[in-house]
Amino acid sequence: MDIYDPKYYINRELSWLQFNYRIIEEARNKQNPLMERLKFLAISASNLDEFFMVRVAGVEDDVYDGVVKKDLAGMTPKDQLKAILQETHEMMNLMCSTFTRSLLPTLKQNHLCILDMDELSDQQRVWLDEYFHLNVYPVLTPMAVDASRPFPLILNKTLNLGVILHKDEEESFATVQVPSVLGRFIELPKGKDETDRAFVMLEDLIAAHLSDLFSKYEIKAYAPYRITRNAGFELDEDDTRNLLTEVESKLKKRRTGEAIRLEIASGADERIYDILKDKLDIKKSSVFSMQGPLDLTFLFKFYGVEDEMKFAPFKPVRPAMIERRNMFEQIKERDLFLHLPYESFDPVIEFVSQAAEDPNVLAIKQTLYRVSGNSPIIAALEKAADNGKQVTVLVEVKARFDEENNIIWAKKLEKAGCHVIYGLLGLKTHSKITLVVRREEEGIIRYVHLGTGNYNDATATVYTDLGLFTCSEPIGEDATALFNMISGFNEPRHWNRLAIAPHWLRKKFVDLIDREIEHARQGSEAKIIAKMNSLIDKEIIAKLYEASQAGVKIQLIVRGICGLRPGIVGLSENIEVRSIVGQFLEHSRIYYFYNDGDEEYYCSSADWMPRNLDRRVEILFPVEDETIQQRVREILDAQLADTVRASIMHPDGSYSHIDLRGKTRFDSQQYFVDVTNKRHSEDTEAYPHHTFIPMKNPEA
Repeated sequence: MDIYDPKYYINRELSWLQFNYRIIEEARNKQNPLMERLKFLAISASNLDEFFMVRVAGVEDDVYDGVVKKDLAGMTPKDQLKAILQETHEMMNLMCSTFTRSLLPTLKQNHLCILDMDELSDQQRVWLDEYFHLNVYPVLTPMAVDASRPFPLILNKTLNLGVILHKDEEESFATVQVPSVLGRFIELPKGKDETDRAFVMLEDLIAAHLSDLFSKYEIKAYAPYRITRNAGFELDEDDTRNLLTEVESKLKKRRTGEAIRLEIASGADERIYDILKDKLDIKKSSVFSMQGPLDLTFLFKFYGVEDEMKFAPFKPVRPAMIERRNMFEQIKERDLFLHLPYESFDPVIEFVSQAAEDPNVLAIKQTLYRVSGNSPIIAALEKAADNGKQVTVLVEVKARFDEENNIIWAKKLEKAGCHVIYGLLGLKTHSKITLVVRREEEGIIRYVHLGTGNYNDATATVYTDLGLFTCSEPIGEDATALFNMISGFNEPRHWNRLAIAPHWLRKKFVDLIDREIEHARQGSEAKIIAKMNSLIDKEIIAKLYEASQAGVKIQLIVRGICGLRPGIVGLSENIEVRSIVGQFLEHSRIYYFYNDGDEEYYCSSADWMPRNLDRRVEILFPVEDETIQQRVREILDAQLADTVRASIMHPDGSYSHIDLRGKTRFDSQQYFVDVTNKRHSEDTEAYPHHTFIPMKNPEA
């Protein structure tokens, strides 16, 4: 059996679409609170926008350039594009029907009504007419298209109305952008005896008043439409003297890139359809007819109109093992562990803030990939520089869709006196590490924070991630070597504990898997458990197939893309794959190897993807403290026992929820909400360990 045969691999883009289906399933899941269902549908729509702007755009570019190279699943770019468009037509139809047939009626049952204009009472019409002329009309800019006025530039992801006008036996076309500066939905005032809250969509209100915009014309037809443009850009870094300037120049073109998708209201007049298709130069297969509102990301905002019908409120608690005292004293006593979002991100902020104020701290070095809009980490670094510390920060200006934000922060840090590195040529720095160099009685001590997630206090409340604080001398030496490598040209001869991409991490993973294969071949128990966001690296997948054939038991928890086919006899029957989609976004990466009983645990910023292993600066770090190892194993065991949020992957690439018949409902995310609150309420002086025990089948 050829482990490299393309039939044993799944195309990356089609696997991603399966992931987005799993999010849509959460929107369709009646066990979820109503507002959360709306939010899941908004997430799926936002995901699909980015998918088209980046991934589909890239495939289209390859088709246009005549690329015929096949991917790991044996598909050419042309094959991929055909399959992607066919699948996304079905997906967007499902999204529309989920909203119109399931969520809208359920909203109405809960006294939240999104009304069509023909459902309004006379009183509501009068109020809306006044609202339009006071608040909407002054913002609108109708754009006519004729011999003297060419078809205007339609910006990426903007919602518009295409209009067919008639005057003096001639027809013309005009377009009106629905202003994004106004709310997408408008709440109507309640009447005296009304209990329902009623809303209308802004585009419906504008459509009802088109005659006010084109008073000398007869409105023959109109239709909402929206385009998605190619938002990717290639940096010719070999010829770029100033990476920052190059990124800034490319960002200006993002909103005006080539149109790659047209969404238009179902039943739109053929004249509008033909004009848009022609002027935007979009092929028919990339036009999506929508039976419902366009751009369902507005549901993010609608989620906020009602405080009820949501997941139970949850506030991260302070980690029981991290006290409210000097962080350096605690780290010196023992390694510290953080499990986000169940535990608070505050200790990370305190670590950097205390370093900024501590007179014994000489230097702070940190990598930043994505930060929040009002980042306390940035404020602490500025304070450190102001206090005379040597502050070195790598700000990754190529972090997709955060480029502009990161450039602003980088310039702000530089102005404060920090030494700023604006990313590295040819690589993205995706690692999450902070190094604090402190002078103490016994000499220089290096304190390190390593994480699986970004230094972002906002996403730290919704992403599951892990963090480790340590003053391990070998890790401190590695951290110093890493920053010297990033800031200069010096590569270390060896690493003590950390494995770094792009040059060393792939080999480390292959060696770890090979070791399990060797144990299995010698008749010993062999096991791998790996949790990550995506698995699409062909070499790693082939190595896992080899391990399965050797008898290694492999359990994979892969939230998103998975190019491996589990459960194929003779190839991958020892591999199982599950995906967990829930209230929190599963973002942590954990890699466990049984190692003939001498178990090893690792956490990382890296997924098993070519980009992480070959084109990014990533870190794999060991978890060596036994208590923390038990915490990490608890996370893995809980997710492997999940029967509520988990979906199981089948050999054909499809997924299904676990059949609960005869099984106990177990939600791993809710488990950690409960157990974290329990730990927080217990005595923190002696940090309690909770061994995870899977629930037994009561009928067994």
